[in-house]
Amino acid sequence: MSLLAGKRMNNVTRRLELLAALSGVLIATQARVNGELSHILGNSVEAALVSFGSGLLIIASIAIFNPTIKVGVRNLSAAVARKEIPRWTLFAGMLGGSFVAIQTQVVPIVGVAIYSVASIAGQTAASLLVDKIGLTGGGKKHFTKRRVSAAGITVFAVMVSVLDRIEANNLSIWAVLFGTFAGSIVGFQRALNGQINESTKQGFTTSLLNFTMGTSFLVLFLGIGVLINRTDLVPLPAGPWWIYTGGVIGVIYIAFTSTIVQHLGVLTFTLISVGGQLVGSLLIDIFSPTAGAQVSSYLLSGILLTYLGVVVGGGGNLPKLRLKKRE
Repeated sequence: MSLLAGKRMNNVTRRLELLAALSGVLIATQARVNGELSHILGNSVEAALVSFGSGLLIIASIAIFNPTIKVGVRNLSAAVARKEIPRWTLFAGMLGGSFVAIQTQVVPIVGVAIYSVASIAGQTAASLLVDKIGLTGGGKKHFTKRRVSAAGITVFAVMVSVLDRIEANNLSIWAVLFGTFAGSIVGFQRALNGQINESTKQGFTTSLLNFTMGTSFLVLFLGIGVLINRTDLVPLPAGPWWIYTGGVIGVIYIAFTSTIVQHLGVLTFTLISVGGQLVGSLLIDIFSPTAGAQVSSYLLSGILLTYLGVVVGGGGNLPKLRLKKRE
């Protein structure tokens, strides 16, 4: 009986690991989808708003029929009233909106794979600072040789990934730097979400707050751009249909990770999902590339180095969220 139970447990674990890898592929796919929408619209902020706004509509619809999300909202309101969490923390979703806006601008220029490498490097490096100042709410963590080495490896991986294109003057360095900056934004956002989750006790409530704040920020930012004549609203194209799936992918990702992290743990999930993201981004750049995509031996080496950096860091460089459900 115990052997049968063990086999069943192993089968369940393997399925969850497969879903963790698939969640990483979803991240890469979302970057490709949002990048294509931005390319067609010629407006990265409007593209980000479409992605974020559609995700908000979906998760708000779920909230109507999910009483646990409402409980999370009440928990968060009470925590703010008791001053257990700073009010400014609630604006973490604006960082998510900024991340998607940068993503939609950068991916069409450099491709999904280079963007993924740069973004992961930014997350890893920023997480050193996040943990140092104790932004996650779990206390301050000192720099260690292992964590600094991991950050150094991932940053070095970015340079290796783009080396051939730098030599050929065939790359926008600014685009790569912005991709790295976008990753650092995610590092800070996850840390703030860690604090919010401690109060809500419901990951989907945190996600609803993030989508609401991110969408509001993008509406405001786009509105200001229109008012000062720095940008124009562009009619949404009729297709292809898949350019509008960015928000749906985000919500599916939330549904996956809210269960997977709980069973596999943050470390295992991070290592497997990052692997899925890097492999997925490479496959996308091979089979469905953007104009800026270029697969080379340097990029392959950079991807391997990036994953090595995450493994060296033990997944701990990506801020840990103590969750029941994940943002």
